[in-house]
Amino acid sequence: MRKPIFVAAFALLLFLFAAAASPQAPPQVLFEQPILLTSAGQCADVQLAKVLIKKAGLDSTLVKLATDKDLAGRKTVILVMGASLKGLGAAGLDLDREKERVTVLLKAAREKGIPVFCLHLGGADRRGQTTDEMVAAFLPLAKMAVVVKSGNSDRFFTKICRDKNIPLVEVNKTIDAVDPIQKAFK
Repeated sequence: MRKPIFVAAFALLLFLFAAAASPQAPPQVLFEQPILLTSAGQCADVQLAKVLIKKAGLDSTLVKLATDKDLAGRKTVILVMGASLKGLGAAGLDLDREKERVTVLLKAAREKGIPVFCLHLGGADRRGQTTDEMVAAFLPLAKMAVVVKSGNSDRFFTKICRDKNIPLVEVNKTIDAVDPIQKAFK
């Protein structure tokens, strides 16, 4: 009699462990349009995100230096994480000023009940200390994240998302992000 109970309990534990270990957790949050698209780090990946969002059949407004004023009428913020010193310089920002801008934006979004959807599209090439600082600061505020798998080889995104119970979807190639983006929206 004990054997079937033990087997059932063991199977349940395996199922729960597999679900917790999987970075492919299905989105539990459905986002809404209209979308404010902006960057955390001023990398060019924000332009790529604009294309992917359009391919997903969604409409977004890209504001590279978005502020709390840009939240008017928006129901979702898509934050593209990836730092570029060249992009920061072109925007007249340093890393501290960019972090301050995004912090104020996301605080205002939280106060207005606007959820944040994070993207990291640059893979391993877009990782580094400055990007990791942005990810560590802002990913914990997200309701969902989509990342290119090569950018998560050290499980940095997985750990943050698991600790904060944030659904994370890894994709093999940047273009593969279209499907999870589309499915996350009503």
